[in-house]
Amino acid sequence: MSRFGNSPRAARVVRLRYPPKSGQTLPKFSERNLSMNPIATEKTLELRYPVARTVEQTDDYFGTTVSDPYRWMEDVDSAELKTWIDAENELTQSYLAQIPVRETMQRRLLELINFERYTAPSRRGTRYFYSHNSGLQNQNVLYWQEGLDGEPKVLLDPNTFSADGTVAISGISITDDGSLAAYSIADAGSDWMKWHVRNVTTGEDLPDIVEWSKFSGAAWMKDGSGFFYARYDEPAADASEAEALKTANYFHKLYFHRIGTPQSEDELIFHRPDDGELNLGAQVSDDGRYLMIHQSKGTSPNNELAVQDLQDRNSPLLRLIETADATYAPINNDGTLFWLLTTLNAPNGKIISIDLKNPGREHWKTVIPESTNKLSDISIIDNTFIANYLADAQSLVELRRLDGSLIERLALPAIGTAMGFGGLREDTETFYQFTNFTTPGATYWLDMKTRKSTLYRQPKLLFDPALYETKQIFTASKDGTRVPMFISHKKGLVLDGTAPTLLYAYGGFNISLMPEFAPSHVMWMEMGGVYAQASLRGGGEYGEAWHEAGTRVRKQNVFDDFISLAEWLITNKYTSPKKLAISGGSNGGLLVAACELQRPDLFGAVVAQVGVMDMLRFDKFTIGWAWKEEYGSPSEDEAEFEAIYKYSPLHNIREGVAYPATLITTGDHDDRVFPAHSFKYTAALQALQTGPNPMLIRVETRAGHGAGMPLSKRIEATVDQYAFMAKELHVGVGKA
Repeated sequence: MSRFGNSPRAARVVRLRYPPKSGQTLPKFSERNLSMNPIATEKTLELRYPVARTVEQTDDYFGTTVSDPYRWMEDVDSAELKTWIDAENELTQSYLAQIPVRETMQRRLLELINFERYTAPSRRGTRYFYSHNSGLQNQNVLYWQEGLDGEPKVLLDPNTFSADGTVAISGISITDDGSLAAYSIADAGSDWMKWHVRNVTTGEDLPDIVEWSKFSGAAWMKDGSGFFYARYDEPAADASEAEALKTANYFHKLYFHRIGTPQSEDELIFHRPDDGELNLGAQVSDDGRYLMIHQSKGTSPNNELAVQDLQDRNSPLLRLIETADATYAPINNDGTLFWLLTTLNAPNGKIISIDLKNPGREHWKTVIPESTNKLSDISIIDNTFIANYLADAQSLVELRRLDGSLIERLALPAIGTAMGFGGLREDTETFYQFTNFTTPGATYWLDMKTRKSTLYRQPKLLFDPALYETKQIFTASKDGTRVPMFISHKKGLVLDGTAPTLLYAYGGFNISLMPEFAPSHVMWMEMGGVYAQASLRGGGEYGEAWHEAGTRVRKQNVFDDFISLAEWLITNKYTSPKKLAISGGSNGGLLVAACELQRPDLFGAVVAQVGVMDMLRFDKFTIGWAWKEEYGSPSEDEAEFEAIYKYSPLHNIREGVAYPATLITTGDHDDRVFPAHSFKYTAALQALQTGPNPMLIRVETRAGHGAGMPLSKRIEATVDQYAFMAKELHVGVGKA
């Protein structure tokens, strides 16, 4: 079938209803009362949505004509769009300002988040590196110290990079001897990165600057002479900032930057002119002998793998994995013998060994066979495999010998998430962090000789975790698939269907949602709320088969899972539709938007953050084309178009339906999910909504997809979202 469609069936025309004419009054919002201490009531609010112009724009998809009346909102340089955004932000803030609990929530969240936070230390040479936040700093500060008992010294303080805290560290890579640090910075949340190099001892930057890097780390040569990185071609010289944030990125290229030379002299190491949709990554083996070049298509977890002998740069490149039929992630090597984590004939993952001297598949050996649990991460420390599994979305860590035999299962503090276990093969120690819904990340030191964990750092809590409980339930989705969900709340909760409940999920891109601490969740539970976190198909909680079950034409499974869990919460008397809020970001924003349109009767409030809302044009902007591996192609495959068109939020808003109260959020510098997705969805919702529930958008300035956002902005955005849900669900405030 051609790109533009040659379907023999008659074309059907689908149009969005146009918004009211300028000056036409929209429905008033009825008064909502909030139960508080002390009791307060809100004013009667009358909100008039800013007028969004419409255009006569249609596109043909395999014989189906689809209108796109808000296409003009894709021009992010437009003065008209800026006027509309400013008016929408003013409207939203005026609405939120009249919510009495907002100020109380702001104060309490500041209290809850004001505690010291550390990452697990990482050793390089004799030096240990970690990041620290004293409590309310906009960005974490990177420190180093000589030995575990050395005096901490500041290596990088991104809080000094800009007055508003919107310039952040997006990547860090340190040489093996701990003398140099390559770090990348991102401005206003953009995915574009600029690499610098800092002398760790002196704290001064070298002249080296590497620009136009994106989706890349820095892989150092073992002698510290330079690093490998990936980049795209520089945008056109006459491109505006907005165009640079919008333009699609193709043809990732791998370069080597030698310290002390300008970027113009960087060596092109590897590229694939035959396929512009490949993403490239570089990894130098621990012994410094080999460069491993990772090649994956879009967001697919499957990859090809090539190996270059760095001792003989003129030797031919070995295409170790020529077909991207599974995941192949190098772990470590012993000379020419490499260990890899793969999903080849093992959706939950297994460990294999490949000898570069005999790399044929017939010579591959299984070292650790596939388990019933997903193998999410693995490292080799002190010649011991540390295998981190997911068992029903919870961490299960095993220590194994190099022949794969089990030594023991690591004792974790409780049910939750363990992360870290980094280091070199010859190290005799490693660090990891443990967290769950009521435990901020506590750092543990693991002695590999005794295999005992010792608490190294533990944050001081400003609440009593003993007052709360978490459990995991399972229920059947529409097709009978067993789907899990964590539920956290105050102990002694009465199951009478009145608890305000927040259901959060993601469900995509092989990403696993696991128990993790968030001060906002504690604040919500203090207010008498229930926090529920779902593990949906499309995610990575149960391996690649679980992921695949929620992709392409199977994406509806994800929405069915979410809806089934929402119904379980109602059936089991945790909450009721008027007391149930749903929230998700990015792919999760798509999730909650699709579900509110499919089941508007099921929810009382929706917060859709940086969502992919125009599923027929997601592949037209920035890195969106890469998501075709996840969603399918709406313009190239008719079956995939039909599946996408049935759930695409922008195209499934129905006239005459009263949708739940909805708050949409995005950032004006989001070059991951282009903000026009949220603009168009908001305009269409406001035009078609029936009834008094508000349809609002909050556009953050100098912010991107979320990464690197300063703490001050994160707190403001979080409070606005929770205040919105509190108002719509009639939530009171009171400390635990």
